[in-house]
Amino acid sequence: MAVVDGLIRIEDDGTISFGNYLLDTKTKLDNVEYNGDIYKVKTFKEITKLERNGMFVYESVPGTAVNNFSMEDGVVKMTVEGSEDPQITLELEPSTEYKVYVDGINIGSMTTNISGKLVLSVTLGGGNAARVEVIKA
Repeated sequence: MAVVDGLIRIEDDGTISFGNYLLDTKTKLDNVEYNGDIYKVKTFKEITKLERNGMFVYESVPGTAVNNFSMEDGVVKMTVEGSEDPQITLELEPSTEYKVYVDGINIGSMTTNISGKLVLSVTLGGGNAARVEVIKA
């Protein structure tokens, strides 16, 4: 795993990779078109944020590199890498229960708040990566 050169990249399998937690200053890239949507990424060591069509999708504090991110049919999949353990916020369906898996281990069910935010923490540290899956229950 590694940070994403160019800040955002469309992968051959149709997923999106984004973010660079090694940057000292906030860097952004917007107006990246993919499948009829416009993406924007802001990233550096303190935060990584992804928006689609001006709407919030993903945020991590501190910053992360996210590889093979997909969000389809109530399922979010990604591999997250960072130098510290991030708190990740996803925008999903409001007031909905999701099962959360980290590296294939079910860490429990979580319910989004009324605005659709789901917040989870991932243990990384030292540039390690973890596979995260969030599945609508």
